[in-house]
Amino acid sequence: MKKIVFKLAATVFIAGLLFTSCNSQSQKIENAEDNLQDKKEAVIDAKIDLTLARQDSISEFEQFKSDFQNQIKTNEKTIAGLKLSTVGASKENKVLYEKKLVELEERNNELKIKLAEYKEGEPDQWKAFKLEFKRDMDELGKAFSDFTVSNK
Repeated sequence: MKKIVFKLAATVFIAGLLFTSCNSQSQKIENAEDNLQDKKEAVIDAKIDLTLARQDSISEFEQFKSDFQNQIKTNEKTIAGLKLSTVGASKENKVLYEKKLVELEERNNELKIKLAEYKEGEPDQWKAFKLEFKRDMDELGKAFSDFTVSNK
């Protein structure tokens, strides 16, 4: 009798586990629909984030470009002023100054072209371009400073 009761209890326990652990077909469909809806919302959020990041990147690039175009124009004015200031120099110094001014003008024009031709790409390329361009502009600024110091 104990064996029969034990077998019956074990069978009822196993049957209970099977019935409670199994979801009905409608429950599975509902879970899948919820999961699909969550995934769709995640995709929409990701697209919005991507759009915002692109807009930020574009506005950052436009600000960067505007700032350095202004700096390049300032450099052009400085070069023109320096050309005028070398008029009273001796022939030897005048030739040296004009040579340095031509180099400065070429570097300034190269940077102007480089900035104008840059097409926005991957974020890593943008960061590399930005760092390299800033470094080049700083070097050009230092060359202007060195020129004015040596000119005096």
